[in-house]
This record gives sequence, C-alpha cells and structure tokens, in this order.
Amino acid sequence: MPPPPDSVSVAAPVTTAPAPAQLVEHFFRHETGRLHGALVRLLGVHNLALAEDVAQEAMLRALRNWSMGGVPPNPSAWITQVAMNLGRDALRHQRMSAAKEPALVTHHEQILTSPAVADEAAQVIRDDALRLMFVCCHPSIAPDAQVILALKVLCGFSTSEIARAFLSGDAAIEKQLTRTKQRIGDAGIGFEIPEGEDLAPRLNGVLAALYQLFNEGYKASSGERLLREELCQEALRLASLLIEHPVGRTPRAHALLALMLLTAARFPSRLDEHGALLRLDDQDRGKWDQSLIARGLNHLLEAAQGNDLSEYHLLAGIAAIHCTSADYASTDWARILRHYDELERIKPSPIVALNRAVAVAHLRGPQAGLDAIAAMPERNRLESHYLLHAVIGELQWQLKDDRAAAGSFRRALSLAHVGPEQHYLARMLERSAEKFPREPGDTETSADDRTSNHLADLSQTPASLTRPKPRREKAR
Repeated sequence: MPPPPDSVSVAAPVTTAPAPAQLVEHFFRHETGRLHGALVRLLGVHNLALAEDVAQEAMLRALRNWSMGGVPPNPSAWITQVAMNLGRDALRHQRMSAAKEPALVTHHEQILTSPAVADEAAQVIRDDALRLMFVCCHPSIAPDAQVILALKVLCGFSTSEIARAFLSGDAAIEKQLTRTKQRIGDAGIGFEIPEGEDLAPRLNGVLAALYQLFNEGYKASSGERLLREELCQEALRLASLLIEHPVGRTPRAHALLALMLLTAARFPSRLDEHGALLRLDDQDRGKWDQSLIARGLNHLLEAAQGNDLSEYHLLAGIAAIHCTSADYASTDWARILRHYDELERIKPSPIVALNRAVAVAHLRGPQAGLDAIAAMPERNRLESHYLLHAVIGELQWQLKDDRAAAGSFRRALSLAHVGPEQHYLARMLERSAEKFPREPGDTETSADDRTSNHLADLSQTPASLTRPKPRREKAR
C-alpha cells in the first residue's frame, strides 16, 4: 500500500515509473476538476458538455502520444496545453464573433506561453476547480443533481460509480445528467462563487460532492485497489481550500474536513503488506497518523461552534470515537449507537440503518443485529449490494448458523467488486462452508467475480470486517 499523505497537498512518492495508461488514468482522476475548470473559463459555462469532450480528447491524445514517444517531463502541463489548444480550436469551429474570439484566444495564449508561468497558473486552476464545483451546485438544480453533476464533471466519476453511490441505475444517472446540463444552458448560469443568500444552498451541494469523492477513495467501488489515496487527497485539498475561503468557513464544512482527516489517519493500517484487508481490531493503532487525528479533532471543535448539527458532525463524532479509543475492546459502542440514532433522524438512508444495526449487534448481540436489519426501511435497495449480505453472514456465523452464513457470504462474494474485499469474503465463505458445501442451485462464485458493490459508510468498519465476538452455542 502506498504510504499515507503527510499533508493534503503532497502526493505519495513514486518509486517506479508508471505506464502511460496508468498515468493517464491518474491524471483523469486527479486533474479532471482543474482541467474542466480551466476549459469552462475559456469556453464558457454554457459549453460545459464541450469542455468535457475536449478534456476527454486531451486524455486520449496523451495516451496515444505517451505510449509511442514516452511521458513528457511535465505531464500535467502537457495535457493542459493540449486541452487549451483543442478548446481554442473548438471556439473557432463554433464561429464565435470576430471581436470576442481573438480576445479569448490571446488571453489564454498569454497564460500558457511558457513553462515558467505554469506554476503561477496552478493556483488559478485550483480556484477554477472550486468555482466549477459551486457552478455545479447552483440552487436552480435539484440537490441530488448538483452532486451528480459535480462528481461527473469535476471529479471524473464514471456513470456506474455515480449510480452505485446513489443506489441507482446507469440509465437513470445518464438521463439526470443530460437534463441538468440542459437546465444549466437554458438558465445561463454564471461562472462565479456566489455570495450572501446564494451561498448556503450551493455550499451544501459542494460538501456532499466532496464527501462522495473522499468516500470513493476510501473504498473504491471497483478494481483491485481498495484504497485510492489520490482521490482522498484531492477531496482533502479541496475541502481545505474551501475552509480557507470566507464563504466556506462554516461548522458543517469543518465537520466534513474533520471526518476526512480522522478517517485518513487510519489509512496506514487498513491493508497488510500483501494488500489484504485488515479488520478494525486487527489494525496496528500505533501506525495511525496522530498528526492527522489531532488536526481532525481541532476541526471537530471548530465544527461545534453554533447550533448546526449535520450528518458530517455525527459521522466525524463516530470517527473520533474510533480514533481516540485505546484499543478495539474499549470502543464506546453505546455512544456510536446514539450517533447513528440521531443520524437516522436527520439523514436516514439504508446504509445508515445498516451501520446502526452493526452497532446494535456489538451492544446487544448478533440476533439483535439481525432483527435490526430485518426492520430496516428500504432494505430492498441494498439487496443487490454485497455489504448487506456480508454483515448478515457475519452475524449468522456468530450465532453458529454456518449453513445460513455460508449462503450469505456466497451471495456477498457474488456481488463484491473490489479485489481485497473479494479475497476477504472468499476466506469468510471458506470458514463457514467447511461443514456446508455449496448446494445445487447456488450461484458459483470466486474471488475473480466482477459485479456490483456499494460504498460503505466511511466512518466505521462494518461488522463483516471486524473480529466477531465469541460464537454463541446454538439453542437446542
């Protein structure tokens, strides 16, 4: 696993030269927001779809050119220059007015004429990324649509990744994106950070998008890497930049940044040296980053100013309980359950209810946890996601119902989509299925299956990934 970030602005050191395809993927993830922001400044926010197309073409050209001629010394500047050139060509093809086009083109040629100005432009691009995030969260757009647009345009999420985050389907997300972009064009939304009364509704959408960006980095929705630190670092960078700006210095924003820092502090111990998933109680707490914990707790104190209580306050509170517990056995599950009870009141969701059931199981036993899962509202929305079945399987195993546990883990494995989780679930299935092999009609699964999965709540490790309590003897 790559080492944890020492700060939000310093990426993990690179020890080997990445292949061009890997590097392009990295830039697509890490530079999308900055690139889109610069392109929207050039093309205008009404050309949001064109900016996306231009950025995509720049990435494709990078893949082709770098594969044949090697990676340039400054890949970021190379992609930016190509994208801006493509953007200027697009302006000409749109037959813009003779008076406006030269002015726009000259302005951007002055900005990007030499590598010496690249460092000076970096901060402008970062500001553009933040501005574009606020544009995506315009109050005339529905709250969910704000976040979906920001994730797609600014964060480089695929449609499938967004769909999994929203427990939706790809077609529904595509349709919503199309409608949202049309609304932006029709409304003539401007490219500026709002002030005064326009701030609050936009800020909530920005925070929600940053939360989802960090969540995808904390637990990737597909691939062989469970932890994608570059996404978490970008979310931390943008959240820190937001906090520095007067419009973003709010208790809710401090709470989100606290949640991110307290969660990132545990990164060094989430995977072992072979990349295998470590349960919370198996993690070496001595590896947790105490400086990030201290910063997170300071932001949590800042978040306590005023009367605002958001989902980020409660999730950061749960993360703080984990980070300040001396060991796993001393975790205050009663306080965690109270936080989830309050979270269900102000921001209910199937994932919140599932995590609450985990806390119930720790306090009152596995059967109480299963009862809480059975009583979950909208449980059907999680039926196609591995996490529900993994938690159920763990609780069934604790009750010594090996046959049921094997079935649940088998179902979870068929739905898992990330390598380390697949291997973990395969081990849990093997443990439970020793006495009860697969029955006729069961779905054959393996650690190489690729289907769908879901983002777990990023502040707490689910029961399926923690050491179970001693198994209870089954009632006779």
